[in-house]
Amino acid sequence: MGIIDFKATKCKHCYKCVRYCDVKAIMIKDERAEIMPDKCILCGHCLQICPQSAKTLVSDLEIVKGFIKRGEKVVVSIAPSYRGLMKYKTPGQINSALKKLGFDQVRETSEGAAVVTAEYVKLLDKGDMENIITTCCPSVNSLIEIYYPELIPYMAPVVSPMVAHGRLIKKEMPEAKVVFLGPCIAKKQESMDFRDEGAIDAVLNFNDIQKWLNQEDIVVEECEDIPFKQLDPKVNRLYPVTNGVVNSVLATEDRGDGYRKFYVHGSSNCIDLCKSMQRGEIKGCFIEMNMCSGGCIKGPTVNDETISRFRVKLDMEETIEREPAGHSDLEEAMSGISFKKIFEDHSPKEQKPTEEEIQSILHMTGKNKPEDELNCGACGYPTCRDKAVAVFQKKAELNMCIPFMHEKAESFANLVMETSPNVVLIVDPEMKILEYSAVGEKYFGKTRQEALQMYLYEFIDPEDFQWVFDNHQNIHGKKVTYPEYQLSTLQNIVYIAKENVVLATFIDITKEEEQEREDYEKKLETIDLAQKVIHKQMMVAQEIAGLLGETTAETKTTLTKLCKSLLDEGSESEVK
Repeated sequence: MGIIDFKATKCKHCYKCVRYCDVKAIMIKDERAEIMPDKCILCGHCLQICPQSAKTLVSDLEIVKGFIKRGEKVVVSIAPSYRGLMKYKTPGQINSALKKLGFDQVRETSEGAAVVTAEYVKLLDKGDMENIITTCCPSVNSLIEIYYPELIPYMAPVVSPMVAHGRLIKKEMPEAKVVFLGPCIAKKQESMDFRDEGAIDAVLNFNDIQKWLNQEDIVVEECEDIPFKQLDPKVNRLYPVTNGVVNSVLATEDRGDGYRKFYVHGSSNCIDLCKSMQRGEIKGCFIEMNMCSGGCIKGPTVNDETISRFRVKLDMEETIEREPAGHSDLEEAMSGISFKKIFEDHSPKEQKPTEEEIQSILHMTGKNKPEDELNCGACGYPTCRDKAVAVFQKKAELNMCIPFMHEKAESFANLVMETSPNVVLIVDPEMKILEYSAVGEKYFGKTRQEALQMYLYEFIDPEDFQWVFDNHQNIHGKKVTYPEYQLSTLQNIVYIAKENVVLATFIDITKEEEQEREDYEKKLETIDLAQKVIHKQMMVAQEIAGLLGETTAETKTTLTKLCKSLLDEGSESEVK
């Protein structure tokens, strides 16, 4: 499972994440967004702007609870941004609250920042690098390794404060589990980087820890004040605010170094700077780069509605002393530990389309000449050509072009309305005609232009339409005749809840009805003829029966007389 969990069922193919992703690390497949892990720099913008919350961050909270439940020694390294992002009266209350959750020690990541500052000062004193880019922000590091690998020689070969602190703690307590707590999601990937292996065992964000505190009914402001006892990082607590690294370096240096120093924050500004450095426009500079606009205090897990980065920056700069960490204590802590990191080219090797292939894809979306390329950005890509390249690389789909799909939908709708042999009507609750197919003029004598200015009751009875509106039930296959128009129809009337309109189709069955009447009349004629034949047959049968009856009676009389005569003759013979 990736660091950002993707819920495809919630994705509504709005392409907002593609538009806001400055490195276009999101692909669209089957009309749904998918993050490309090998291209994602984990800036977290997609988490913040997704309107459907289709992307969520995978949490290590249960893993950390498991460490504590098993009785392991767990040390939490808390990012200095806690000073502006968590609610407390004194910093020691944070220490107390976290220990109540079961952490053995609570240490400030600023201890690791002090180590990193010391390493930066060494690089500045040495002066061998043309430019020095700070490597505290893992998102910036990924940006350069993936998209601007030619700038890798400018990256300070130093681990981040989180990793540096993890190594310091592991040196002191090799058996301890180290958990980083901060506002950054890229730290999770950094903790799993083989180059930083063994320094950090789990990563939590401030939302995770607040959820856990709530579950345990722990209120930080009500906890006792237990001051932090380890190395005092002093100025290095400024790392999470813009210019914090530069200020820490300036406070730690013993002498000037000849490098110009400035800071850049926000993804688009970082990208602009990288492009400028690609062009060779930046020389002899020490550059603090942070992917989040406003620094770590505006990390992707920070609630924009409740936290003001301006207030936090002012408060932290006002309360944090501008003094370096204790030199001797720092040297002792750093002894025997390597804080070096080698950065690598992770740029993806993608096939580039030819001009002919780009033009072929553009033609598929109706862009046959340069003026057809609107470059509206609705698909998430800055230009139509960029989107065509993404389609070629299977990162995007043709139907992401909203103007094209709109025109296509309109053309299909117009095609249906112009060519359908059936009358199509759409009306609103006031019976105002919203749509009317061209064939309607043939039956009702109203052109489409005329009908769209009328109400349904002006030329037909709207009773069935009103019933559908009132009951939200559909009518299917109802025969309705309009004698005034010499028209018989088979009607389907459907309520469309989303638009609160009624859609109806009238199928002309006038000829079928006439044919049915003719057939019925023929049947009646046939039945009448059959009745006449039956009646005549009955009359003939009765006449025949009458004649047969008379003949039978005569025969009976004659035979009876004959029998009697024969009997009389027999009796006379016996007497003689």
